[in-house]
Amino acid sequence: MKEKIVIYQTFPRLFGNTKNVDKFNGTLEENGCGTMNDYSDKALRSIKELGCNYIWYTGLLHQATTTDYTAFGLLSQNPYIVKGLAGSPYAICDYYSVSPDLAEVVPERMNEFKELVDRTHRNSLKMIIDFVPNHVARQYHSNIFPLEADNLGGLDNTVVAFDQQNNFYYIPGQGFAPHIDLGSGKDQYVEYPAKATGNDCFNAFPGKNDWYETIKLNYGIDYSTGRKYFEPIPDTWDKMYSILFYWAEKGIDGFRCDMAHMVPIEFWNWAIKRIKSSFPDIIFIAEIYSPELYYDFIHNAGFDYLYDKVGLYDTLRDVVSGHKPASSITSQWQAINDIREYMLNFLENHDEQRFASDFFAGDAMKAFAPMVVSATMNTNPFMIYFGQELGEKGMDNEGFSGLDGRTTIFDYWSIDKIRRWNNEGKWTQTKLTKEEKEIRKFYSKLLNLCNSEKAIREGEFFDLMYVNFDNPDFNTDKIYTFLRKKDEELFLVVANFSNEESHSKIVIPEHAFDYLKIKEGEYSAQEKLSGDINTVNLKINEKINVVIDPYGAVMLKIDLNRTHTAQKNKKRQ
Repeated sequence: MKEKIVIYQTFPRLFGNTKNVDKFNGTLEENGCGTMNDYSDKALRSIKELGCNYIWYTGLLHQATTTDYTAFGLLSQNPYIVKGLAGSPYAICDYYSVSPDLAEVVPERMNEFKELVDRTHRNSLKMIIDFVPNHVARQYHSNIFPLEADNLGGLDNTVVAFDQQNNFYYIPGQGFAPHIDLGSGKDQYVEYPAKATGNDCFNAFPGKNDWYETIKLNYGIDYSTGRKYFEPIPDTWDKMYSILFYWAEKGIDGFRCDMAHMVPIEFWNWAIKRIKSSFPDIIFIAEIYSPELYYDFIHNAGFDYLYDKVGLYDTLRDVVSGHKPASSITSQWQAINDIREYMLNFLENHDEQRFASDFFAGDAMKAFAPMVVSATMNTNPFMIYFGQELGEKGMDNEGFSGLDGRTTIFDYWSIDKIRRWNNEGKWTQTKLTKEEKEIRKFYSKLLNLCNSEKAIREGEFFDLMYVNFDNPDFNTDKIYTFLRKKDEELFLVVANFSNEESHSKIVIPEHAFDYLKIKEGEYSAQEKLSGDINTVNLKINEKINVVIDPYGAVMLKIDLNRTHTAQKNKKRQ
């Protein structure tokens, strides 16, 4: 059976942390930290029961942190070039290790990782981890492979700005001098010559909004001239391929590739092809924000899926916020029509503001309509971010992250809703509020429908908006509607982006009957979110009456094998 990928993104540092302190800018000792072992069988079963079949453990790799692990033989990181006390999960200081923060027993962290892989698979979930290919922490050094030749930058020629076989870019004759405090005396961070910063800042003076804690990796492009030097294979290519192979060999099922568009497509084509020759089922997901690169990253680079951030996510956010009409969703999917199956949809991730935050919608219930659209309009993957299914608002002021409507990735913290769901390791709903239970119930119904219903899982899609623009009984500014069909199962999906109940009458055109091979007739139907049983009279260009709750949606499953007349005759017999 073809499966629709439903990903549960989770942040281990926060997910299992039950320490109810949450001190502003608190240390690990003060605020606590989740571990890999917190993903117990019960926790993973709960995620599976929610309707997810993949889990992305965000921030597993060993990142720079201010927490001192020198007692375990790990190098300390200068705190002046670490963002937050916990550090960014995208400032990797050892690609071959997992974060000691996430271990119950630090020297056993790789064994704990292997146990996490096994537990994940035992609970019928596939496992995704991060691959961060564009940049590393400024004090990168692998303890797993400590030889100079194995470490990034270990054999670089540092007297030139660019060398094909260098791992980093340099600013010769200039020390690192960002617009941030680097300390003083023995605590001062010193870097000479300065290296280019991760967000393509090729000078020694990054600002506080730059990725000053990271160094840009050199894949063989001289950015001063734009020339590419890919033959012979640059040393960075070999090193990064080895990292991919190392983790693939440990049994993971996919890589979410951070800022993939900042790495040359030629590397991806070379590396992904080689990895898939050994691990054919592994998937590659690109975080990418450049639509002009989409086709190349699918057809030439070899990625399985791409972030649909600047397309569907931004459009849905604008519709929810009242900046665009619901009908704009049509033009969004039309712009990528022939690659829709490759796009990863979402309403939340660690980079975006929480849907329920005061900076976005302010109410988790308003997510129901866009959730239904994003999760069910195509066969492509869908992702939620941990706590989204409980209505997490992200309105904590944790420390470095600040009060910005996002859940921190830089600070030691714990989340009240997750703590109550954890319920001392029971992972039950007994301590959730009535509203939180209602939100999670909706998410569970919807996400499970993504795979239990074949029309949603693998069916054809037909947008009904074009034929309803002149329909006086349909508001194209606030209502979006489409069909999904597979075999004799037909879904009519209607989403209401307004704060008022909608009594809509929807026209289904002759073209839909022809394209989807629908026969006119009166059929039995069930609204899958509420369970209500209905009958639907399908006739060309005649209207179907639908009532949709404020910010709600209707998913009407029409069984084309069961006409209403046949059902009445069966009951008489």
